[in-house]
Amino acid sequence: MPCIAVNSNPQKRKLRSHVVASEASIPSPCKRKLPRRCNNASLLTSPTENDVISIPCGHKQAESDNVAAKLERDYKDDEQLRAVKEKLHVSTEPSRIACREDEKNMVLEFCEACVEQEKAGSLYICGCPGTGKSLTMERVKGLLLNWATEFTSLKWWFGGGELSLTLPYVWLILADELDYLITKDRAVLHDLFMLTTLPFSRFILIGVANAIDLADRFLPRLASLNCKPFVVTFRAYSKDQILRILQERLSELPYSVFQPQALELCARKVAAACGDMRKALCICRSAVEMLEAEIRESTSNSNTSLEEKASSELKTAITSVYMMKHEFDTVRIDHMALSLSKTYRSPVVDTIQSLPLYQQIVLCSSMKHFCGTKKDTILGELYKSYTSICKSSQIQPAGFLEFSDMCRVLNDQGLIKLGQSREDKLKRVTLKVDEADITFALQGIRFFQNCLQ
Repeated sequence: MPCIAVNSNPQKRKLRSHVVASEASIPSPCKRKLPRRCNNASLLTSPTENDVISIPCGHKQAESDNVAAKLERDYKDDEQLRAVKEKLHVSTEPSRIACREDEKNMVLEFCEACVEQEKAGSLYICGCPGTGKSLTMERVKGLLLNWATEFTSLKWWFGGGELSLTLPYVWLILADELDYLITKDRAVLHDLFMLTTLPFSRFILIGVANAIDLADRFLPRLASLNCKPFVVTFRAYSKDQILRILQERLSELPYSVFQPQALELCARKVAAACGDMRKALCICRSAVEMLEAEIRESTSNSNTSLEEKASSELKTAITSVYMMKHEFDTVRIDHMALSLSKTYRSPVVDTIQSLPLYQQIVLCSSMKHFCGTKKDTILGELYKSYTSICKSSQIQPAGFLEFSDMCRVLNDQGLIKLGQSREDKLKRVTLKVDEADITFALQGIRFFQNCLQ
C-alpha cells in the first residue's frame, strides 16, 4: 500500500510537466476550458492562469458598476417624479397667480379705496369650485398687508377674540366658505353684513363662496337697505388659461416630464367639462403616477432579463434599457387619456363593469342588435342575437327563461327597458344607455374584443 502511493505521485507530476512543456501534445481538460473562458471574455491574447482567474472578477466588477449606475438613475428618476407631483399638488402655492390679474386688481382697488376714505364696505367673491378664489385672496391679503404699512389705521381680524369697536381702526374681515354661515333663520349671515351699515362703521367685509346668487337668495333685505355687497365673479378657466397655469407650474423644474400634446389634451377636456383647475392638477398627478408605475414595471422586467443574459449581452441590454428610459420617460397622450377616462367616466360604466359575464353578454347583444336605426325589438328577437354571439364565442347560451330573468335584472338597474306582455317573447325591449358607454366598459375585457369590432 505505501508503494502504490509513492508510485502514483510521481506519475501525476510527470503528466503536469509534460502538458506545460508541450502544448501540442495530449489536450487536458484545463486546456479545453481556457479558450472557452477567453472567448467569453472577448480577449485576443492567449490567456494565462492568472488571466483565467481575473476575468470573472472583472465581469463582476463591471456588472456591479452597471447595476450601481442604473440604481442611481432610478433614484434620480424617482426624485424627479416626486418633485413633479409636489409641483402639481393642489396645496402647493405657485410663485405667481396667473390668469387672475383683473380680479385681484378689483379686490385691491376696492380695499384701498375703503381704507383711504375710511369708510365701510362689503365685497362678495363668487365662482365655481377650483377657479382660484381662495388662492387669490391669500395673495391679496399679503399685498394689502404690505401696502397697509403706510396706513397705520388698518387692522386685521381673523377671529379668536373680541372686537374693540371703539378703537379708530379700519377692520378687514375675510370670511372664506361663507355659505357655511347660513343658518335656518339666516341671522348670522345677515348680522355679519349689517356690520358695514352701522353708523361710523369701519368694517371691510370680504366674503368668499361658490354660490353666485347667495346675496339675492339669502339676504334679500340688504338690497332694500341699499347695502348690497359689491360682487366679483371668478369665471371658469378656459383651455388656454389651464394650459398656461400648468406650463408655469412645470417651468420651475429644470427638466420636462409632459409631452405638450398631453397637457393640451388635459386642458381641453377640463375646460369643456367644468374649468376646475384643481381637477386638472389631480388628473396630471394621476398621469405622472401611471408613468411612475410603468417605469417601475419596465425596470423590474429588465432586471429579471439581465440576470438571465450572458456577460457578453450585458452591455447591450443595459444600453437598450438606458435608451428606453430616456425616450419614454415622459407623460404621453395615452397616459393622459387613461387618467381622463378614470376621472370623467360615467357611473354607467362602473355599473356595466360590475355585472356578471352573462349579463354583459346580454347587454352587448342588445347593443349590436340596436345598432343602426332600430330603436326597440321583442325579447324573442333579442334572444336570437344573444345565442348567435354565444355560439360565435363557443360558449353555452343560457335558456330563454334564464335569459328573461337576466333582462329583468338589467331592467331593474336601468340599463334596458322591458315592456309588459302576456308572453315573455313578445315583450318590447329598449336600450336605455349610450352605446359608447357599453363599448368603453367592455373594451378592456378580452372576451368582447371580437364582439365589439
